[in-house]
Amino acid sequence: MSFDGDSVSRYYSSMAVVLRQELGRERMLAGVGRSASYPAAQWATARAVAQRFDVPLVELDTHELEDPDYLANPTNRCFFCKTELWRRLFPEAQRRGLAVVCDGTNADDLREHRPGFAAGRAAGVRSPLAQAGLTKADVRRAARELGLPVWDAPAAPCLSSRVAYGIPITSLRLAQVERAEAYLRELGVTGDVRVRHHGDRGRARIEVEPRWVPWVAERLPAVRERLIALGFAGVEVDPRGYRRGSLLAERAGGA
Repeated sequence: MSFDGDSVSRYYSSMAVVLRQELGRERMLAGVGRSASYPAAQWATARAVAQRFDVPLVELDTHELEDPDYLANPTNRCFFCKTELWRRLFPEAQRRGLAVVCDGTNADDLREHRPGFAAGRAAGVRSPLAQAGLTKADVRRAARELGLPVWDAPAAPCLSSRVAYGIPITSLRLAQVERAEAYLRELGVTGDVRVRHHGDRGRARIEVEPRWVPWVAERLPAVRERLIALGFAGVEVDPRGYRRGSLLAERAGGA
């Protein structure tokens, strides 16, 4: 049995640890997709969790940044990313004699915009958490009981999810987002942090949890200076705070 750990989170980590406990090292494998779409910090976290819980781990280079459909950044971009991941992961599982590939989709995900889930279904991927009806809250509790250090970590989708739909994905834009968010973390901002990249105009929109909005706004001159040095032409703080799927809502509303 293998699993998709392309986005290091409590969902994938919890499943990997449980599989390791129930099946043993020889009958399971955790897989992490590596590309410029994911922050280096996630790979480090995956390695640390795997080492701590004795989970066999394989890191696979994925090449979604060579796919023009992915680079065009449509609203179903994740479908092309996941298709590439499964193309790499299934042969690896087969080489190791593993018959089942799973992902970390949970029951809540089935009610959200998840084009990557369709790619998994087409490839024959199973989703044990969703099939068992486990929600995000359920998995969080289980991760805490398992002693996972990421049990309360904020969601960590790929860097491409910060780029406004229709704006082409480039390695440069992904690097700008990664460095900008890392800078905000270094300042001390915790919880959900997103630096949305509005492409051609080079505008960065910072989304943080509502409690952090005044704090970041007070420091906006220094923050703006740092982000402009990273290549952004303009910087603003969203007064509404972090919102899941804000770029999709903008796209639907014609913003």
